[in-house]
Amino acid sequence: MSTVAVVAYGAGNVASVRFALERLGAVVRLVSTAAEIVAAERLILPGVGAAGYAMARLTELGLVEAIRAFPRPLLGVCLGQQLLFERSDEGEAEMLGLIPGRVARMEPGPSRPVPHMGWSRLEVVRDDPLLDGLADEAWAYFVHGFVCPDGPATLARAEYGGPVPAVVRAGNRWGCQFHPERSSAAGARILKNFLELPA
Repeated sequence: MSTVAVVAYGAGNVASVRFALERLGAVVRLVSTAAEIVAAERLILPGVGAAGYAMARLTELGLVEAIRAFPRPLLGVCLGQQLLFERSDEGEAEMLGLIPGRVARMEPGPSRPVPHMGWSRLEVVRDDPLLDGLADEAWAYFVHGFVCPDGPATLARAEYGGPVPAVVRAGNRWGCQFHPERSSAAGARILKNFLELPA
């Protein structure tokens, strides 16, 4: 049975992530200290709200360096994916810097309001253990007004007036821009795959 630590720092959808993981049989620990992060088998960084506030909370709690140095599987969810990048246009926030690039504000368009809120199809562009067994053009649930840069880290994309990097990876760090805990079978599959990654 996998054990997974979820960072509880006052800027994440901790309860729904925890319940989704427990439904898959995982032992979930909520962590809020650097020592707990260092000791974790695998780590999930959730996030909702503003990037600047989230980074301020991680800094106040002394978690930034522990997350940056974490050597085992790490998954950023929603804003947690954005925090993996270097900086954000949202308040000019400096972020974790684990993946190169700047997170940009999404531009609204005809029949394309911002934030992007709702179900979008995923297009897998690169095979990865996190995406094993994912159905072709699976649907995932998004809620975000900023978008990560599309580049070498992108594993899967959605389309919303342009490419939306929906799943990213750099080394032992993965991110999901959507909410896997709210994305039905596709989200459950991704979380199950994350729990099965070698720690």
